Amino acid sequence: MNLQLLPSDIEAYLKEVKKSILSGHYAIARNRNRSENEQLFLDYVLSESTAREILLSLTVEDFSEIRFNRHPGYEHELLYIFGKDVRLLERFGSQIRNVSLYIKFNKLGNQFVIVISFHEQHHPLSHPFRTSYVQQEV
Repeated sequence: MNLQLLPSDIEAYLKEVKKSILSGHYAIARNRNRSENEQLFLDYVLSESTAREILLSLTVEDFSEIRFNRHPGYEHELLYIFGKDVRLLERFGSQIRNVSLYIKFNKLGNQFVIVISFHEQHHPLSHPFRTSYVQQEV
């Protein structure tokens, strides 16, 4: 998608997303179609509260791109993709690992946010508004 986005556009989007998250109007998809999301919680010591903290810590610099939803009947929806580098403790081990997360949102008209993707990145993401390498420990 080729939109001319400004950092202020992403900042406004994140403000709305974070408002929904803070009010409990969000869900991380963890169903059979989203096994990668579930796998993140199995591989690392990661609670729902910690996942929420990661989502609330997203910044304009974490933004990667916007895509149209490809599912039939939902092509009008815009999906926002972010990448966040965090440090997580292995569930079956003792090492803290640097983990690059792939996070994809669908903000519905009723102000409910679905976190469609919340898992390890498969490929590096571009970050058009990133000025430096940022890593967060949770």
